[in-house]
Amino acid sequence: MSGHDHGEGGHGHSHGFGAHALEARREDSRRRLEVALGINVVLLVAEAVGGVVTGSLAVLADAGHLLSDVGSIVLALIAARLAARPASSRRTFGYQRSEVLAALANGLTLVAVSVFIGVEAIGRLSDPPAIEGGGVLALGILGLLGNAAATWYLARGERADVNLEGVLRHSFADALGSLGVVIAGAWVIAGGSDIVDPIVGLLISVLVLFSSWRLIKEPFDVLMEAAPADLDVDGMGAAICRVQGVRSVHDLHVWTVTAGFPALSAHVVVARGADRDLILRQLEVELGESFGIEHTTLQIEEEAGGGLLSVESSSPGTSSAETP
Repeated sequence: MSGHDHGEGGHGHSHGFGAHALEARREDSRRRLEVALGINVVLLVAEAVGGVVTGSLAVLADAGHLLSDVGSIVLALIAARLAARPASSRRTFGYQRSEVLAALANGLTLVAVSVFIGVEAIGRLSDPPAIEGGGVLALGILGLLGNAAATWYLARGERADVNLEGVLRHSFADALGSLGVVIAGAWVIAGGSDIVDPIVGLLISVLVLFSSWRLIKEPFDVLMEAAPADLDVDGMGAAICRVQGVRSVHDLHVWTVTAGFPALSAHVVVARGADRDLILRQLEVELGESFGIEHTTLQIEEEAGGGLLSVESSSPGTSSAETP
C-alpha cells in the first residue's frame, strides 16, 4: 500500500497570518490614498484649465495622466474596501485579490494614457502650436510641488501593498512629468522653440509607459499563482527536508493571495513511526521564521515500507502471489 495517510495527523493547516497587521496596513494605505486623491483632484482641475488656456500639450498630457491617477486612486480605495470584507463559503479568501485586479487595471490604464499622449505629441512635432511660457512654467511648478508631496507621503506607506505601489508609481511619473512641463515653460520663456512642448509630451508618454511595466507584471504573476519573487522555493524544499524525520517533499506549491499574504501547500513524506504532530509543528515554525509563510497546508505521509503484496501471472488462467 502507499504511504499516504489521511487520518489523524495526516493534514496540517496553519492560518497564523497576521490579520490585525494586514488590517492595520490596509487602514494606513487607505489614509495615504485619500490624501493623495485630494492633492491630485486639485492639480487636475488646475492643469486641465491651464492647459487649455496656455495651449500646451505638455500641460494637457500631465493633466491626462492626473486624470488616470484620480481614477486609479478611486479604484484602489474601492479595492481596499472590498479586500477588507470577510470571507464566505463561496469566496473562501474573501475579496483580497481585488487589490491585485485594481493594480492590473491601473497598469493597463497607464499604457492607454501613454499611447494617447504619444500619438498627440507626434502629430504636433511637424507644426507645434505657440504656447504661453509663463503660464506653462507656473503650472509645471505647481504640479511638481503637489506631485512631489503626494509621492513622498505615499512612499512612506507599506511598499509591499501592490495597490498602494500602483498609485505611488502613477504619482512618481506625474512628478517627473511636471518637471518636464517646468523645463518646457522655462525653455519657451528663454526664447527657445515651441517644439519643446510636444517633445516633452512625447517624453512623458515614454515615461508613463515604462512606469506601467511593474504594475502589469506583478499582478499578472499573482493571478497566475507564480511563486513570490523574493522566495527561494528550492531552498524552501531543502529546509523542509532538513527537519528531522522528513524523508522528502512533493507537490510543493507557493503562491500569493494578495500583497503580503504568501501561502504554501505541500505533501511531506516522513519516516515510518515518526511523530507527525511534532514534525508538523516544526515545519510550521521553520516556514514562518525562515520564509515568512504563516498560511500553510501540509499533508503528512508515511514513507512506504517493505512487505508489500505482489501479484504476478505465472501462466494463462493461473496466478501466484508472493510477498517479497
